Amino acid sequence: MPERRATMPPPSDIVKVAIEWPGANAQLIEIDQKKPLSSIIREVCEGWSLSGSEQFALRYADGPQLYITEQSRGEIKNGTILRLAISPTRAARQLLDRIQSHGIDARLEALKELAKLSADPTFATEFINMEGIGTLARLVESGTHFGEMLAFTLTAFLELMDHGIVSWDLISLSFIKQIAGYVNQPMVDVSILQRSLAILESMVLNSHSLYHRVAQEITVGQLIGHLSNQEIQTYAIALINALFLKAPEDRRQEEHTNPLDQCLTEMATTLAQKHLRSIILNHVIRGNRPIKAEMAHQLYVLQVLTFNLLEERMMTKMDPTDQSQRDIVFELRRIAFDGENDPIGTEKRKAMYTKDYKMLGFINHVNPALDFTQTPPGMLALDNMLYLAKLHQDTYIRIVLENSSREDKHECPFGRCAIELTRMLCEILQVGELPNEGCNDYHPMFFTHDRAWEEFFCVCIQLLNKTWKEMRATTEDFNKVMQVVREQITRALAMKPSSLEQLKSKLRSLNYSEILRLRQSERMSQDDFQSAPIIELRERIQPEILELIKQQRLNRLCEGSCFRKLGNRRRQEKFWFCRLSLNHKVLHYGDLDESPQGEVPFELLTDKIPVSDIKSVVTGKDCPHMKEKSALKQNKEVLELAFSILYDPDEALNFVAPSKYEYCIWTDGLCALLGREMGSDLTRSDLDTLISMEMKLRLLDLENITIPEAPPPVPKEPSSYNFTYNYG
Repeated sequence: MPERRATMPPPSDIVKVAIEWPGANAQLIEIDQKKPLSSIIREVCEGWSLSGSEQFALRYADGPQLYITEQSRGEIKNGTILRLAISPTRAARQLLDRIQSHGIDARLEALKELAKLSADPTFATEFINMEGIGTLARLVESGTHFGEMLAFTLTAFLELMDHGIVSWDLISLSFIKQIAGYVNQPMVDVSILQRSLAILESMVLNSHSLYHRVAQEITVGQLIGHLSNQEIQTYAIALINALFLKAPEDRRQEEHTNPLDQCLTEMATTLAQKHLRSIILNHVIRGNRPIKAEMAHQLYVLQVLTFNLLEERMMTKMDPTDQSQRDIVFELRRIAFDGENDPIGTEKRKAMYTKDYKMLGFINHVNPALDFTQTPPGMLALDNMLYLAKLHQDTYIRIVLENSSREDKHECPFGRCAIELTRMLCEILQVGELPNEGCNDYHPMFFTHDRAWEEFFCVCIQLLNKTWKEMRATTEDFNKVMQVVREQITRALAMKPSSLEQLKSKLRSLNYSEILRLRQSERMSQDDFQSAPIIELRERIQPEILELIKQQRLNRLCEGSCFRKLGNRRRQEKFWFCRLSLNHKVLHYGDLDESPQGEVPFELLTDKIPVSDIKSVVTGKDCPHMKEKSALKQNKEVLELAFSILYDPDEALNFVAPSKYEYCIWTDGLCALLGREMGSDLTRSDLDTLISMEMKLRLLDLENITIPEAPPPVPKEPSSYNFTYNYG
């Protein structure tokens, strides 16, 4: 009987690939990862009888077609198609010579190829070492390039600078003026405008000194005209955001005598102008194109930076000795209790003022200025109250007088409520926080009014007064009322009202009775019966439900998800897709040119990780890509969406989930694959919901029947076991 030989798996250091060369048949070879890359390239060249192997390199044939280096060769997978190409050094030298040639067609082709190759970090390093960026900058400064040739030049320049090899501070003033000139010219090709705006944005974000120079050449007012062009409006808003993002930083670092300090005030004034707001509202938010993710992000950033202009007032304490500030409090009292023509302080004695301040709802009746010494909300609360009193005078007087006529225990303290409400709104809208790099959560209604913040406060203070009456609250119920109001506001904002009128409508439907109903419904859906039989039933059901959740998570991983690559320039989005094989043994992933509309087939995902190679899944700050220094400040929300797969041999696949839901799905699914407990908030919520539903179904026949705490007693044993069944 012949001996049976076991089939040995190929060594992990051997990778089977195909290598192409124009005009020749592809070579199918096995790459030994222990051998030097130069030896492998020499063997490949010998297979096609090519001399000078040091002049060649290997590149991927698909996707970005990056060069393979000693550092990146570990990413080569079995079945990968490679291509033999000229080395990056040789390619950089040839392209550098060709872009300086006299032939226009040859120069155009060279710039087109350079624009594509510049995304490769290996090529970029070689080209930059040959002073390539300086050459491109001189071509731009000369002003002799136009149209497609200029567009390719700017694309290559931006790609090369994006690698972070060269500091942006080395850029000359003449180059900045030339780029700014393209933005300011009325008739410029769209592709040139896009790249010029992107270059200016990168300058502002990456160099404090260049921010000064760009701010002198480009103003926010000049960028407004580009917002009506749908092809470039995202780039224009991105540059506006960059200027706003750096302006507060500039103001903190420079002395007040510096004339550039006026830039923040000028931009804040511009932002408040109706023209800019209406352009964004009519041409972007209400435009005839759906808002894409990048535009939504830029609108969110603009919203955050706009609200951050309130931070200074929010963190400013009131000076009780400052007469001008105290006059504002006097004005609040005068509008509420005196006529329009009654001068301050002529008809009321000081004791009467104290009574009026008590009726206004201040905690400190004698000196209400002390109520505004806590930050936040500081002077911002007083600003809101004065806006309500002056712009919505009837509403203000009605609220104050209505509460002053109630019994003491049921009056709604206007002053205290306004201060606490301002603090709450600052927390909800995260005033003073930097924009989150992965967030698109903008609210269209804040772009519908020039004083959106103040109007939002006016709507909410009326809601608070109405809820106070519905709850029949007393002073002791103050915190309970504020909790209900917070829930009403957050639920209404989650519905994304498109205008302040829609917000009012949604808040009207979310009255106190509706909040109680919603709370009761949510409590019932997550109700935990505490009797012993129900607890025992729950424990029996739980493993079955957990298995159901596990299968759902794995099925979602098999469908796959699209993730966005976070780079230095968010507007040029790059995506990648990851999905689990149907047999749950391999994770397939690969880059995509654009966000997919449906399922991505396995054939398009060129990379893979065997599940057996996965060592662990880490989240948040433990992720390798969260430990690296980012161009923009990482904040809590980005960390909460980050997770990484650590696999053999010391490699990592890094994710930033598009939403909290996707984060929970993937971390649960990966834990299920590794045989670990699924511990996400989504799993706990799904488990409670499904167990509650299953238990209610099983107990449906026992409705209105009291379930005993203890099982029924076992009957006594019969006196005799001498009995039989007679079946006839």
